[in-house]
Amino acid sequence: MTDQPVAVPLLIACALGIEHLALRSGDHGGAGGPVTVLRTGMGPKAAERSVTRVLGDPALRAAAVLATGFCAGLAPGMHPGDLVVAEETRDPRGVTACAGTDLLAGELTRTLPGRTVHRGPLAGSDHVVRGPERGALLATGAIAADMESAATLHSAMRVGARAVAAVRVVVDAPEHELVRIGTVRGGISAFRVLRSVLPAFFEWHRSSLLPRR
Repeated sequence: MTDQPVAVPLLIACALGIEHLALRSGDHGGAGGPVTVLRTGMGPKAAERSVTRVLGDPALRAAAVLATGFCAGLAPGMHPGDLVVAEETRDPRGVTACAGTDLLAGELTRTLPGRTVHRGPLAGSDHVVRGPERGALLATGAIAADMESAATLHSAMRVGARAVAAVRVVVDAPEHELVRIGTVRGGISAFRVLRSVLPAFFEWHRSSLLPRR
């Protein structure tokens, strides 16, 4: 008998209302199973609470989890609208390895030609990273930072083993630092990029459903 993929759900987690709006208004055609877009609220504690609560629902307990939204780029030469595919997330609680990063990076490049896709470790923080702190995090090997991805993936894996990933859109970088997070508005490139990433997410999700040998 041939193994058949199991149509497990996909949970896409973001923090901000504007991120949620971008994801909800994107093209949801082609999903490989039920998709839930969760707004967790800002910060690692909010992400941990929301993700743990939602994955407590029996219908979502086995869901693949993808953390997304905006981030701070740490490396010189990064620009708003660039994409970051986390190979792992890091925060004080430890490191969470991400699944399917080669496929995800390739699908993002194909879906958004002309956009730069960076790959590397994604650092978790409990505050918006600014100024010299960027350099300190870059020195650890991280290429970007945000407040929720590490907590989201850590919490998801604590509930149970599953495919997890994180993709972030750069909204500010060393040469393009925002004054405050509220500066992010629907007209900037990061919002448009976030609206366009869903086909790549769905392809990653479909690949995560294939039987493991």
